[in-house]
Amino acid sequence: MKIGLFIPCYVDALYPEVGVATYKLLKHLNVDVTYPLKQTCCGQPMANAGFENKAVPLAEHFEDLFKGFDYVVAPSASCAAFVKLNYPRLLKGKHQCQTSEKIMDVCEFLHDVLKVKALPGKFPHVVSVHNSCHGVRELNLSSPSERNIPTYSKIKDLLSLVEGITIKEPERVDECCGFGGMFAIEEPDVSSRMGQEKLQRHMDTGAEYITGPDSSCLMHMQGVAKKQKKNIKFIHVVQILAAGL
Repeated sequence: MKIGLFIPCYVDALYPEVGVATYKLLKHLNVDVTYPLKQTCCGQPMANAGFENKAVPLAEHFEDLFKGFDYVVAPSASCAAFVKLNYPRLLKGKHQCQTSEKIMDVCEFLHDVLKVKALPGKFPHVVSVHNSCHGVRELNLSSPSERNIPTYSKIKDLLSLVEGITIKEPERVDECCGFGGMFAIEEPDVSSRMGQEKLQRHMDTGAEYITGPDSSCLMHMQGVAKKQKKNIKFIHVVQILAAGL
């Protein structure tokens, strides 16, 4: 099983430690993982802004780069969901999309494919899990609260394997934090207010850290916390899963 590691552009530029943690964890789990050079943005910002034609060349490049792998794994629910759901439409009439069926968020891959039952590290802290919109409703990382189905959380399942951790969730467990990519730019006042309310609900759990599968959501809430001088830390879930490596 050959794995292609996709590190989204904003992770590469702003949170490289998340990419490093993902690679280390996959190697520790004896996965045959490769980081292809010359990878670029998946095209989500352009498409979300209404310029899908500008995302097409990036989708074609992504396909060429990752088509030879059995799975494509990314530490970003948002970017993984974009490739999975939008590439077939973007590439329609050009060639059959291959990566749409191969791409997975790293938490999804660890839980569903590798079926990880043990992790090496310790994280003796209280964490509040942020369930990002893309992860919940497009990748099924957890059960959407608006549906009448049994509750589950693949992220909580994985975190529970880490020694010493205490896992919390906020009230309105999967409500949006207000980031939403272009939404934060086009509706900054609404976005900020949503971020403030979401941050407070996370803090009300008594958590030391807020964690989740999307650095973009964490970045948004971290900005709100910094402005309000709130004493809370932020960490991507894969960094906790890779603790000690």
